[in-house]
Amino acid sequence: MTAFLIIFIAALFVISIWQISKIVSLAKTPENDVDAVEVANDGDNKRQGQYMLIFGIGLYVLMIYCFIAYNDYFLPDAASAHGGEYDDLLLLTTVVIMIVQVLTQGLLHWFSYKYHGRKGQRALFYADNDRLEFIWTAVPVVVLAGLILWGLFSWNDIMDANLDDDPLVVEVYAYQFGWKVRYSGNDNTLGDANVRFIEGANILGIDPTDKDGMDDVVGTELHLPVNRPVLFKFRSQDVLHSAYMPHFRAQMNVVPGMVTQFKFTPTVLSEDYKSTEFMTEKVRKINEIRRQKSEELVVAGDVALDPYEFEYYLLCNKICGASHYNMQMKIVVESEEDYNKWLETQTTFEKTLANAEN
Repeated sequence: MTAFLIIFIAALFVISIWQISKIVSLAKTPENDVDAVEVANDGDNKRQGQYMLIFGIGLYVLMIYCFIAYNDYFLPDAASAHGGEYDDLLLLTTVVIMIVQVLTQGLLHWFSYKYHGRKGQRALFYADNDRLEFIWTAVPVVVLAGLILWGLFSWNDIMDANLDDDPLVVEVYAYQFGWKVRYSGNDNTLGDANVRFIEGANILGIDPTDKDGMDDVVGTELHLPVNRPVLFKFRSQDVLHSAYMPHFRAQMNVVPGMVTQFKFTPTVLSEDYKSTEFMTEKVRKINEIRRQKSEELVVAGDVALDPYEFEYYLLCNKICGASHYNMQMKIVVESEEDYNKWLETQTTFEKTLANAEN
């Protein structure tokens, strides 16, 4: 595929140079040398109309092929409570755009062929048509207003970070080039933090004088209890990052010097998501690719690749530096009982400070 793209781009570059050379030669043609100027005739116009029609048909054939051939590149079903509404809004918007695109581009290419220039033929011209202007103004206004209103209500619902449903409070801390997580402990309240407090074992800058932070737990994996709302607090140590959790349809910018937040409820256990038909087939395809690559590596004397296993993950969706691609963190969605058991095995900030002093 890469080789094909390189050849395609090279061909386009050559065609562009050729066309530019023709424009330059035409520009140099003396004004009184009428015979030297290329004037399109009926045959030229017909061929150009045919090319437009062929291009339009090819465009739609390629589009349909891509939708079918690359359907497994789409995200699977959402694993959060708000994800279904998000996907519905995205799907409706895409359908509306595709309908308009197919109609307008289809008519453009068809009309270019059907009404190509012919000698002596004059185009029908409307100086003014109030009905047409009303239709092509009113219809987009109504459709866009509907999409915007639905999007606004959905946005307000998704971004509502109230505490009425007793969410679990978790901090996601970004730095070049990785993530750390801070759990709010038994009191479900995060202690104050500031990068100025970062020193030694205090890697997230938790205020050592704030009692709310003593039971906080710092980890390298994001564990979430299923079906419980989670309120995420995001901080950045250095540059602008973006916390992206695609399977939960969640993304929030992580801005230096301020705390941003996002709340969602995970609804599917990690183990259940792994066993879905979509993920089972996707993992099989990935491992087949890795198996073929491993054979090449072994022949070359390198180590074979490990089999791929699906996990939820947290990514950085901002290009934040040379090792941006390394900013990945495993997310584990488990039962609340398993989550509490796991949390009990973790070291609190109070114990971390005590161990550092000893």
